[in-house]
Amino acid sequence: MTYSSLVSDISSYLERTDTATLEKIPTFIMLAEQVISAEIQFLGNLTVVTSQMNANEPIIVKPARWRKTVSMNLTINGQRQPIFLRKYEYLRNYWPTPTLTDTPVYYCDYDYTHWFVAPTPNIAYNYEVLYYERVQPLDVTNQTNWYTQYAPQAMLYGSLLQAMPFLKNDERLPMWQQQYDRIIGTLKTEDVARIGDRQTVVKDS
Repeated sequence: MTYSSLVSDISSYLERTDTATLEKIPTFIMLAEQVISAEIQFLGNLTVVTSQMNANEPIIVKPARWRKTVSMNLTINGQRQPIFLRKYEYLRNYWPTPTLTDTPVYYCDYDYTHWFVAPTPNIAYNYEVLYYERVQPLDVTNQTNWYTQYAPQAMLYGSLLQAMPFLKNDERLPMWQQQYDRIIGTLKTEDVARIGDRQTVVKDS
């Protein structure tokens, strides 16, 4: 499946050729991607990034399309040292004076696009973050992604379901919902198995 073939399939399944509907198809696809992303996690979007903190600055910019952090660590004298996740309030109580600096011990989500660390870094530490990222969205310039490769049916039926509020009263809705639920159920089962395998590896390491 490609973005273009998905657009064509959606138009065919909807049996609509009017401009108003065709112009909405990219929106149906975008909404389907968001729903599927919220329902499953998978190793295909588990990403590692390395970067460098700024000395005297406790706020760190997250990577583009960040979704959820798995772990963070520093590199000190060639050795990796974990930074532990805590709530924002905990960090503020632990290190109430951000102008004071030391080696970071904790991190939290400051907002959707930034992390916050405490203590405030005293030098520009190299760090590594393992995180889930949102899949590169489909469009005319990005014809394929994880969904088109490994969950094409979910993308098709998910997009058709997103079209329902626009089309209104389509009698095919129960059929599309059933197909979507079956496919997502299978993906969730595989997802749970992958997460379980990952946790087993962590425990055995």
